[in-house]
Amino acid sequence: MTALEAALVVIAGFVSGVVNTIAGGGSLLTVPLLVMIGLPGTVANGTNRIAVLVQSIVGAWRFRAEGVSGFRPVLPVLLPMLVGAGIGAYGVAHLDDTSFERLFGVVMLLLLLPALFPPRDTAVGDERPPMSPLTSTLTFFAIGLYGGSFQAGVGLFLVLALARMGHGLVLANSIKMVAVGAFTVIAVGIFVYEGQVVWIPALLLSAGTSLGAALGARIAVRGGERVIRPALALAVVALAGKMLGIY
Repeated sequence: MTALEAALVVIAGFVSGVVNTIAGGGSLLTVPLLVMIGLPGTVANGTNRIAVLVQSIVGAWRFRAEGVSGFRPVLPVLLPMLVGAGIGAYGVAHLDDTSFERLFGVVMLLLLLPALFPPRDTAVGDERPPMSPLTSTLTFFAIGLYGGSFQAGVGLFLVLALARMGHGLVLANSIKMVAVGAFTVIAVGIFVYEGQVVWIPALLLSAGTSLGAALGARIAVRGGERVIRPALALAVVALAGKMLGIY
């Protein structure tokens, strides 16, 4: 890596850490960047997971330090996500690079729909029926399956599902960080075993994401919904612009 590439990786990691902590979708920046600097698609995906794991640990810790802990609320939905993540990571680790990069492109297009409809915070008097146990299990299994496979944008899906369960946006983001950290442990183990992690870019990216996650958690808790909603809207606009080929 050149010095410029190293600097870009750290900066992209920082931006991704902030975005992932407040909203989601930061891996849509970091994975393509890792491919651009020469990593094969599957290796870029695996390398990115190290940074996601570090970012999730830092973000969950910072949310808890700010008085918003997602550790206990995550427990009812954790098991199906872990099972899904293990299956997804194992499956994608055995794709060839060309197939992975094509699938990742399709995933980016499919993410446009949920990005255009970001979650609303739970309002007083919201009488939507809660998810049934079966629906909840299937929903979070699918999220884990996707998160284990591709990661990019999984935070958006998690916040949508957690908001649907009745959690406010700040708590949903805290739960999201714990959940992503938990299932990323499984994914990282698989990618490391398969030799799909390059450590220097992973550590540089992790340095950036950890700083970004610490800042993002502080912004989310201190700013609350008035900060999270515009951040979600900005993520929607940025993702839509990318999908439409504007940049």
